Amino acid sequence: MSEPPLRRGWTTGACATAATKAALARLWGGSFPQEVSILLPKGERPVFPLAHMAAGEGWAEAGIVKDAGDDPDVTHGALIIARVSASPGGVTFHAGEGVGIVTKPGLPIPPGEAAINPVPRKMMEEVVADMAAEHAATPDIAITVSVPGGEEIALKTWNPRLGIAGGLSILGTTGVVRPFSCAAWIASIHRGVDVARATGAAHVAGCTGATSERIVQARLGLPDHAMLDMGDFAGGLLKYLRRHPVPRLTIGGGVGKLAKLAQGAVDLHSSRSQADMGLLAEWAGDASLAGANSVLEAVTRAGPPLAEAIATRARAQAEAMLQGAPVAVDIVVIDRAGNVLATA
Repeated sequence: MSEPPLRRGWTTGACATAATKAALARLWGGSFPQEVSILLPKGERPVFPLAHMAAGEGWAEAGIVKDAGDDPDVTHGALIIARVSASPGGVTFHAGEGVGIVTKPGLPIPPGEAAINPVPRKMMEEVVADMAAEHAATPDIAITVSVPGGEEIALKTWNPRLGIAGGLSILGTTGVVRPFSCAAWIASIHRGVDVARATGAAHVAGCTGATSERIVQARLGLPDHAMLDMGDFAGGLLKYLRRHPVPRLTIGGGVGKLAKLAQGAVDLHSSRSQADMGLLAEWAGDASLAGANSVLEAVTRAGPPLAEAIATRARAQAEAMLQGAPVAVDIVVIDRAGNVLATA
C-alpha cells in the first residue's frame, strides 16, 4: 500500500499577504473576515483562517498561523501578523517583533531594510492596490510584519550568518512550501555566496555537517559569513560558484560523503548517492576492501593513503564541476570524531 502524498504548506510571505488583506478589510471596510483568500504567483488561491485580530484608531492588524504542510520547517506554527496603517508615500514595509533587518549587502533587499523579500512585497503591494480599488481608498499604507518569538526561531536558520539581525525573513517565491524541498536549501547556499562576494570575502568554506564546519572554521580562522551551509548539496554550491566565483573555496566533510564527491556525486545524501566500495578498493590497491561495510572501515583498514586519494580525487571532481572558473579549491577530510584524515 503506497503512502499518501506529502501535504504542501504556505510560505511566510503568503501568510503575511493574507494577513495584510484581512487587516485592510478591517481598516477600510470596517470588519474582519473570518477567512481570507489570496492569489499566489502561479495562480493558486489558498484560503487562510484568521488566528489574530486587533484594531485601533487608524490601524488594524491580522494574524495567520503558518502551516508548512509536511515540511520540517522551523516556522511551522508561527503566527505571522501584518499591521496596516495610513502613511503617505505609497506602500512601505517595516519589521515588527521577530522580523529581521538586513545588515549586509548581497541579499535581494538592501541593508537597513526589513527582511521582507521581493516577491512577498510584490504580493502585498498587489493586495493593497486591489483592496484600495474595492474600497475607493488611497493606497498609501505602511505594512509592519511581526512574528512573535521570531528572533528565537531565527537562531535555527541561516539568518544570523547572512547578516539578517533580530529575527526571521519573510520569504517565498511561489507562496507554496513543498515538503522536503531541496530548492530552499540550495537557495540559501546561493544567498550565502552572494553575501560573501558582496562583503569582499576572498575565501569561503562549504561543509557537509556541523563537525566538519567546526573543524574547518577553526583550522582556517574564517568568519561566520564565509561559512556556507553546503550540507549534501556540493553540486548546488559548485555550480553557483562557477557563475559567481570566490577566489578560494575549502570543502570539508566526513570521509564517507567526500568519497562520494570523489566518485563524482553532486548530491551527497545517503538516500541519493552511495559510495562505490569496489572503486575504493581499486584506489587502495586492496581487493579485500570491496567488502568493507563503510568508507570509514575501508580507510581505517587501508590507512592514510586511501584518505589522501579521496581528498585528491574530491578536489579534482570539484575543479571539474567549476569548469575553469577562477576558484582555487582545497579539501579537508575528517572522521566522525573530527580528526583530520587528509587534505588536498
